[in-house]
Amino acid sequence: MIRRTALLLATCLFALAGGAGQAQAVGYRYWSFWDRAGDQWTYATQGPSTARPADGDVQGFRFSVSEDSQDSARPRNTAGFATICAKTPAQEGRKRVALVIDFGTPTDAPSGETPPPTRTACAAVAPDATTAEALATVAKPLRYDTNALLCAIAGYPEQGCGEQVKTEDAPTASEKKDTDESGGPSLGVWAAIAAIATLGAATGWQARRRRNG
Repeated sequence: MIRRTALLLATCLFALAGGAGQAQAVGYRYWSFWDRAGDQWTYATQGPSTARPADGDVQGFRFSVSEDSQDSARPRNTAGFATICAKTPAQEGRKRVALVIDFGTPTDAPSGETPPPTRTACAAVAPDATTAEALATVAKPLRYDTNALLCAIAGYPEQGCGEQVKTEDAPTASEKKDTDESGGPSLGVWAAIAAIATLGAATGWQARRRRNG
């Protein structure tokens, strides 16, 4: 009986410890599209093939692995329009669009590929040009899939388009409840451990009582 209780205790402790680990999540590897207002990036509400930026706008692209737009990584360059388009003079009948192209990190890169450094470009295009048309003037070759999803900018990545990727996700809401601010087990976990320990002690006491009875 004591051995079975000890085994139960060890098993439960192992399960509790394992429950605090990180969970697997499924993300997608793709180019996200962003608008910049002041010093803030916001996820674009249109795709680059339909968005029509105004003269002086700043837009960005970031290659990364993410689950959705809520956790998508933002472009890391914070340069403004004046900086990016400083060497591109204004022209009558043309608009200037500042573009930030962040190729992401090696962690997000497809197997065997290395992301180029982040770069900026100033596209001078027709007044009614879309972002995709502006991008095509400064970052060829672009690659799209059959659904018009932007797959590659300046040839990166060479293969793949929005494929699923298994990632290490942040702790879930239930997992966060099992961890206190210091990173150790929460009171709920300690209570469960105490209950198991009490069960083991009670079982051991009963076993000794039977032997002495």
